[in-house]
Amino acid sequence: MAKYFNVEGACMQEEHYMVKLDNRLDRIKKVFVDRGSYFVINKGRQYGKTTTLQALAKYLRDSYIVLLLDFQLLGTDNFSDEKTFSRAFADYISRKLERAYGGTVKLQGPAPDDTDYGLSKLFVALSDLCESCPKPIVLMIDEVDSASNNQVFIDFLAQLRGYYLERWETPIFHSVILAGVYDIKNLKLKIRPELEHQYNSPWNIAAKFDIDMDFSVNQIAAMLEEYEEDYHTGMDTQTVAEEIYAYTSGYPVLVSSICKYIDEKLFDESGCAEESAAWSAAGVAEAVKNILKESTPLFQSMIKQLDIYKDLNDMIENILYQGRRIPFEIDVKPINIGVMFGFLKEGNGQVAIANRIFEMKLLNTLITKEALKSESYRSAQSDMNQFVEGGRLNMTRLLEKFVIHFHDVYDIQDERFLEDNGRKFFLLYLKPVINGTGNYYIEAQTRDARRTAHGRDCGLSR
Repeated sequence: MAKYFNVEGACMQEEHYMVKLDNRLDRIKKVFVDRGSYFVINKGRQYGKTTTLQALAKYLRDSYIVLLLDFQLLGTDNFSDEKTFSRAFADYISRKLERAYGGTVKLQGPAPDDTDYGLSKLFVALSDLCESCPKPIVLMIDEVDSASNNQVFIDFLAQLRGYYLERWETPIFHSVILAGVYDIKNLKLKIRPELEHQYNSPWNIAAKFDIDMDFSVNQIAAMLEEYEEDYHTGMDTQTVAEEIYAYTSGYPVLVSSICKYIDEKLFDESGCAEESAAWSAAGVAEAVKNILKESTPLFQSMIKQLDIYKDLNDMIENILYQGRRIPFEIDVKPINIGVMFGFLKEGNGQVAIANRIFEMKLLNTLITKEALKSESYRSAQSDMNQFVEGGRLNMTRLLEKFVIHFHDVYDIQDERFLEDNGRKFFLLYLKPVINGTGNYYIEAQTRDARRTAHGRDCGLSR
């Protein structure tokens, strides 16, 4: 079967075009697993967590017995209470061991008539298993978010923590790796968002996982070179990789989405005489334009979080509309939440949107909401046919018309109101003009400028 770019679920080297993970896996093994660390791979949606865990499980099997679990495979009823969970967890591990080791490694599960089997007995059995195994056991649990909205999971983590602290005397897992979007200290945000000021730390023994999971330009280029060996498009892999990185900052699923669109749709739809014309800077821009039109799980999750966390929404509006510079401090609640979900990052000591595609999507979403009640948007709808000539935007004419409209409608407002909202009004005026034919984002140097009236504040990419 021919390889393809995958954006649904985990990637496998044998089936998909993907970046090489060997260096990342080697570092995780040496820095974390070999040292017996318990840690969390806490990244946003579709960030390659499952792909990394599955590849790591294979990478470690020569040195360790690896138990890779997925809490999505345990039903909601399995987390209803401590005894139900303990039996379900023991059964899950027993089945994993049977498939992987054919009965040579066994967990002593609960007796059929044992109605008292809970977390205490489960962990005694797990300790016995770890003591009797010929190799140290590494436990990996993917999608811990599936379990983190109930007390029994917090109690389970507390038991792991207790055994970790006594591991010199009581055998237990050599290393434990949890993967999910929510950080362990933010479990109560998942349980009850209205209690977001409260933090629960049932697992403060976790080592800080600081390995970069973004794709670098060189990693993207190497992936494209593998594709090029198969299809001989004639693309300049380094140039295309740099362009993809400029839009995505290496966010894994966005990188794969651009490549997938160019490979599967753009060549046929664009009528390019050569595939190298599709695999180009223009092709990347076209792919981004179409990806932004889609309602993907990643975009849906991002918008949902803005609806849930109003402080986060307000901060992003301040950054995008007003060019406000906000110092980056990870322990400030809206910053921490935005980083946790993957759409904020630190940039030169300031809070920044994680990548250009997210910035475009956020701008499009915020402006569309504003357009429902905006005089600027309605005015531009009636003027829009004046600004496009031969398929190109006449920015000079658009700016002249906008200035007239702006003074007619907003001239009586005070200066602070105009400073805080001028960029928003201009973006609303611009949206119907480019709608469906392009996207815009605000260049970093433009966003930091304080006066929208300056010409340099019109640094928009179409």
